[in-house]
Amino acid sequence: MTKTEVYSWRLSPRTKEELERKAREANLSVGSLLDSIVEEWMRTGKNANGNDENRQKQVHAAAARTIGVLRGGDPRRSEKARQAIRARLVKRNARSRPD
Repeated sequence: MTKTEVYSWRLSPRTKEELERKAREANLSVGSLLDSIVEEWMRTGKNANGNDENRQKQVHAAAARTIGVLRGGDPRRSEKARQAIRARLVKRNARSRPD
């Protein structure tokens, strides 16, 4: 298959060195190694963290544990946050200023 497309991204120097080393060990060009890595990932849907679907389930489970943790009596609290912060700052600054 003829390769006609170019894709470019930035790597850390350490990652680049490791990639080049792995390509040499496999007797491949860096481009060929990247092709195989991407094809494998697209075929299996797996990445360095394991199966993406399992990872998503873990993330959702962790997020679900925090739902409902923050409670307050004022449903419009976020709308009035600026006013509340300013009032606290005025009060704090009034205490710390000598008259």
